[in-house]
Amino acid sequence: MNQPNQRGSGGGFRQAQQAPSLAIRTKKSQLTTDAYTRMVMGEVWKKDWVYALIPFALGLLPAIFVHSWWWLVLAVVLTILFVLFRSAQVTGITQMEQSKPLFERMNFEMDNKQILLRVGPEKAMQLTWDMIGRARRDAESYLLYLKPGTPPEGTAAWRAWMARAFDVPVFLHLPYKIFNADNDRKLFEAMLRRKNLLPAEAGAATV
Repeated sequence: MNQPNQRGSGGGFRQAQQAPSLAIRTKKSQLTTDAYTRMVMGEVWKKDWVYALIPFALGLLPAIFVHSWWWLVLAVVLTILFVLFRSAQVTGITQMEQSKPLFERMNFEMDNKQILLRVGPEKAMQLTWDMIGRARRDAESYLLYLKPGTPPEGTAAWRAWMARAFDVPVFLHLPYKIFNADNDRKLFEAMLRRKNLLPAEAGAATV
């Protein structure tokens, strides 16, 4: 499982104190750990439910040779253990020291070069745009997903596959309501489209 400070080509969050005067600035917002867990849990299981069939199938495999209801019990137990393990990966993100900045009350400052997560006048963290892998817009917010970390050189192929398959999404959550004006939100969306993080299709904002 990739930790937040392993994500992005920049190798982690970097301290920053200032943003250009032309940056888009938002109101303060806070993503709670409960809200993050609900959002990520739904996203993870929408994608990973098929993997839960693997331990179930392995538990039933001996039934081909020896017929017994105990193999069904074993299959169910293995599936439950897998579900608990995968869910623990999601909740574990909220407990890690590296993840704490994501759940502080902060405002965002964005320009064409960077995103600042500003907690206070003298406390800010910097993300460059190349650390953002993709973005998603839903009915009430934008989600900016950090890129997963790159496995060290020489990592076995199966380990690299496991890291990709069972990665836990880490994202910035920007509700529409934190933008000071609707024009700021449109400018931000146009910025996402120029950086190919949102599709440049019908509905794209113009600037």
